[in-house]
Amino acid sequence: MSGQTYTIGELAQEFDLTTRAIRFYEDMGLLAPQRCGPGGRQRVYASRDRTRLALTLRAKRLGLSLTEAKDVLDMYDSPRDTVPQLERFLDILGVHRRQLEAQLAELQSNLEDVRGQERQGRAALARARRAASAVA
Repeated sequence: MSGQTYTIGELAQEFDLTTRAIRFYEDMGLLAPQRCGPGGRQRVYASRDRTRLALTLRAKRLGLSLTEAKDVLDMYDSPRDTVPQLERFLDILGVHRRQLEAQLAELQSNLEDVRGQERQGRAALARARRAASAVA
């Protein structure tokens, strides 16, 4: 293996992850470390794995599922044309954008409901204070 290599601990520290999370990403097929040491128990990650981990975390921040992240990352490992890769990537992003827009619309509606309840609560409080002042 040539080039820079990393241990699971180094990647965990760099990306502020647990080693368990990195092993999970490996189980999902997002990372493919080399095995060495007695019984092949020690994982050695290449620069490619480090880059894939960084891109996986970026995809998660965008809200993509790990399966979607893997689909996108695997596109760049395949010898296919860039047109199908970009079309698939845009399809994934489009679906995700529509989901986020629906969530945003729901949140905005909920926020407007909360504002309405606050207005009603303030009006009720003002009436209660006026009534208490008239009695006193």
